[in-house]
Amino acid sequence: MQLQTNFDIPLTPCPIDHSAPILSIGSCFSAVMGQHLAERKFKVLNNPFGTLFNPLSLLHLLDISLGIEAFSEALFLAHDGRQLHYSCHSALSGKNKDDLKALLKTRCQTTQETLSKASWMIITFGTANIYEHRASGKIVSSCHKQPAKEFTKRTLSLDEITKAFSATHAHLKATNPDLNILLTVSPVRHIKDGIPENQLSKSILRVACDELAKAHKNIHYFPSYEIMMDELRDYRFYKEDLIHPTKQAEAYIWKKFSKSHLSPSALQYAENIMDIKRALAHKPFNPSGIAHQKFLQNLLKKMERMPAEFDFTKEIKAVNEQLLSF
Repeated sequence: MQLQTNFDIPLTPCPIDHSAPILSIGSCFSAVMGQHLAERKFKVLNNPFGTLFNPLSLLHLLDISLGIEAFSEALFLAHDGRQLHYSCHSALSGKNKDDLKALLKTRCQTTQETLSKASWMIITFGTANIYEHRASGKIVSSCHKQPAKEFTKRTLSLDEITKAFSATHAHLKATNPDLNILLTVSPVRHIKDGIPENQLSKSILRVACDELAKAHKNIHYFPSYEIMMDELRDYRFYKEDLIHPTKQAEAYIWKKFSKSHLSPSALQYAENIMDIKRALAHKPFNPSGIAHQKFLQNLLKKMERMPAEFDFTKEIKAVNEQLLSF
């Protein structure tokens, strides 16, 4: 009896490896993917501007990082003793405007440097719904808990998304002609305004991804949303809020991603790295016993045999400190 609808994901023509940086940017699911990559010692810049839900806010920040646009002075905000900016998540704040400007400048520089060398950028779209700041007429990434009367909500059209993306895409190509872009739609459900609106929003995003992938050879699509909706079609794969995927669901999607998008050597190294990490987290029955000493010595040899591009300095130091206690 078959209890699941499975589908195959074609192998990417440009497999991801450990040789070049990766930028992961977008919704909270992009942070999850970035964390999985970082755990496996890929050189990843993970959501440098915090969580970004809508495509236009994300594209605006990429354009700022590339020097095409600038942060609007009208969107700086003093809130609860901190300076915020409506273009970024509240994770980025400063004690005053100059402090925040310095932080934003650093994040933009890091993003630009990563994009200039990156082999891949992973973009996760969360919602097609946006909020416009009434006073300035500009789209915000976050309302920063300000009164609803200060914003106008609307849904982006397909044309708005594809035109804005294509414009940013031209700037990205000029910066890094070898950059590959992987688009995905977040499996996180945005149901605050209702199930029908969430479905409409996700549908717009999915069609936008399809049109962009057809229009540009270096743009590809990964079906994280479809995996969640079809292969994991059960509320047991959602957290208690019934919105976010569980750790088990995230791991399942990651496995599908790694098998279809990592090169064979990168996949093998990733598995070896996770074996080492699991061993490092092992809690021995007898920490002072001979068996544990041998276990640590073998673990040390495994880490020392790994290629130099994988930095195990901290882990090796921690194991050596344990061995000195014997």
